[in-house]
Amino acid sequence: MTWNKKKPRGKNTRYSLIKKLREEEKSTEAFEIMLNNLSLEEIIGLKLELASKVFGGKSYGLPIWKSMKEIVQDAVLKYTLSACKSKREAARFLGIRQQNFNKLIKKYKTENFFENND
Repeated sequence: MTWNKKKPRGKNTRYSLIKKLREEEKSTEAFEIMLNNLSLEEIIGLKLELASKVFGGKSYGLPIWKSMKEIVQDAVLKYTLSACKSKREAARFLGIRQQNFNKLIKKYKTENFFENND
């Protein structure tokens, strides 16, 4: 006897950070393989170093330390929405209440990131 189970599908099932970055030609499979060989700390340090080159190697006055929490939260929300099938599952994955999760999504405009801007 076969069971006809429906897989839970939410709005998030169509979100993919990799797909979005590839569509915008900001990433390729080769780049992702190279990136995967770096630690998160190395990636952040590299990104900061590359960003500071615009300022001649110095980025004085930018509130990097103060902004780190928000930068990381934004990145984790984007990952969580692309990795989980629903907002409820994403909130459980992060260990926070769904109400708090929804507030964070609105604060960082995370869903807008995934929407097509045709």
